Amino acid sequence: MNPVPTAPEAVPALAPAAAEETAAALARDARRERRAALALALPALLLVGLVALLPTLWLFGLSLVEGESLSLAHYRRLIEEESYRRIFWTTFEIAAVVTLLAAVLGYPLAYWLSRLSEPWAGLGLVLVLVPFWTSLLVRTYAWLVLLQRRGLVNQWLLALGLIEEPLRLVHNWTGTVIGMLHILLPFLVLPTYASLKAIDPAYPAAAASLGASPVKAFWTVLFPLSLPGLLAGCLLVFVLALGFYVTPAILGGGRVLMVAMKVQENAGLYLDWGAASALAVVLLLATLVIFALLARLVPIERLLVGRS
Repeated sequence: MNPVPTAPEAVPALAPAAAEETAAALARDARRERRAALALALPALLLVGLVALLPTLWLFGLSLVEGESLSLAHYRRLIEEESYRRIFWTTFEIAAVVTLLAAVLGYPLAYWLSRLSEPWAGLGLVLVLVPFWTSLLVRTYAWLVLLQRRGLVNQWLLALGLIEEPLRLVHNWTGTVIGMLHILLPFLVLPTYASLKAIDPAYPAAAASLGASPVKAFWTVLFPLSLPGLLAGCLLVFVLALGFYVTPAILGGGRVLMVAMKVQENAGLYLDWGAASALAVVLLLATLVIFALLARLVPIERLLVGRS
């Protein structure tokens, strides 16, 4: 008579079948969870499709219509006419300058706030967010009052003897950049602050214990770890600056023409929805290309959350 196999001898024969059954059960659970998550997200996806995707497709369709036929005339006009190239150059130039200045001014502010104790840091963040409590239009007109030839800025500079005649600070490129920088600066400070606050204080302390000076510890430890938050803030500022309309229209005085202003002019003044749609589509595609290029440098999830 063959001996009855003991438990240790029977386990190897039963283990593969049990493992396969467990894997199949886990796979079923995963599929069920994905279906449940999709069902929960379906209303939001439908809403996004209705308010964002369909209007974008509608604009794209309008940009391909010239008269009563399909045509690429609007896109050819964007390429061939010098005025359109100049408008796009001005738009991207101003957006890049505003982003650079926001990074130069916003990063030290975010770093300083991240080093404060909790009560003072909270107060600092409230002060950073105060501009959001005021209408963008009101803030823009406030800068118009401050920067005009008889405004407070020129009066102070004249009183201090720093200038001999009032500076031209509005209705030009300079006033547009100043107004946009003030409005967009909080969008860089907040993600940068979050990234700096998430860094473990033990890291710079470890660098100091290894002989690094405070400056070297900052550039070799803190700055690289906070870079995702800084890039996320720069991306926000740059993308928002590309679509600005109110501030350039008021502080630029008609001398600084950006893409959003040209879209409004084509649609509202000339009733040329095809040309306006083509401008909007090209600006959207350019923004997506910039976002994709930046995402190749930094993983997209790190850009979105602004953390290392």
